[in-house]
Amino acid sequence: MLKGTALATGRSEPPKPPPLQSDLIFRDNFESGNLGTVEVISEWEFDISIRPDTSNDRHRVWFYFSVENAKPNQRIIINIINFSKTKSLYRNGASPVIKSEQRPQWHRIPSKSVFYYRSPRHKKSYIMSFAFTFDRADDVYYFAYSFPYTYTDLQMYLQELENRQLPYFDRGLLGYSEQGRRLDIITITSTSPAEEKRKIIFITSRVHPGESPASWVCAGIIDFLTSADPKAETLRRNLVFKIVPMLNPDGVFHGNYRCCGLGYDLNRYWQNPKIEQQPTIVATKNLLIEYKDDPAYELEFYIDIHAHSTLMNGFMYGNVYEDDERCQIQNEFPRLLDSKLQDFSLKNSSFNKDALKAGTGRRQVQTSVDYMRMPTAH
Repeated sequence: MLKGTALATGRSEPPKPPPLQSDLIFRDNFESGNLGTVEVISEWEFDISIRPDTSNDRHRVWFYFSVENAKPNQRIIINIINFSKTKSLYRNGASPVIKSEQRPQWHRIPSKSVFYYRSPRHKKSYIMSFAFTFDRADDVYYFAYSFPYTYTDLQMYLQELENRQLPYFDRGLLGYSEQGRRLDIITITSTSPAEEKRKIIFITSRVHPGESPASWVCAGIIDFLTSADPKAETLRRNLVFKIVPMLNPDGVFHGNYRCCGLGYDLNRYWQNPKIEQQPTIVATKNLLIEYKDDPAYELEFYIDIHAHSTLMNGFMYGNVYEDDERCQIQNEFPRLLDSKLQDFSLKNSSFNKDALKAGTGRRQVQTSVDYMRMPTAH
């Protein structure tokens, strides 16, 4: 029995050339590292993609990787090709940062070597390109979206503060993340229990892991409040500062941009967080409610520190209140900062009741803890 066959003839496609190779070695196998794929375009040009957040492929902004095995004076161009946002501060003079194992201080790549543009070769998507020259063959170079601040950096910083045994500094354990990392709670005060209520300033930071400037700002606040500056001494005598410096330690550890290890944007779950999925938010929210119900304390101010990928200067996001007095109280702080700081922008500050922000810290703390001043600082 014959088996039927079909024969087609025509012009065949030429075989594709093998992918180009390079002696450079790219890695992200370290804390907060993020590197998706590397494609060799030529001996001097490389297309790099960002790995999306773990369990959530929507967010691709943060990158952090190393390069080694370079030749002395080897020049390259690196293209970051798959940002999930089209707008970027790279259009306004910002630039990636670099350090090496032999020169461990982070520095910005000169802005004249950084370009953010629509690329015809990448389907007119926005990409960021930068040129760099390796000067040594025996060094490992690290490139990052912005100045990294890892979970281990925080743990070392807090341990150093503990070792100083300052009488007005206390480090506590508020809980653990879903993957078992510490949720630290810092108390800074010189006040002692008294009949009158002790006013609390409650600060949280780094709910979005790719917003590393938030950790640097938070560390700066802690440095000042634990210093010998007379203003810091006055603040410690009159106020109790409660600080949660890293709300999302798992996301920071994994090199995510916005989400925790389970893929949740934790700053959208303050309304109804689950202990199995958002344990750090549950623990922080419960503590705020405890202070609200404790007659020894008065929650005066809540600030959640973020960073922003498209807007310059410092600014605040706050809430809209029907109570005119409450609105006036909330506006005092940003107006004061605007009058004192050149890098603060009242114009970029915003006060709203956007339904999309209903699950954020600043909105839900307003609901759960009555009559607080609650801006989000960027």
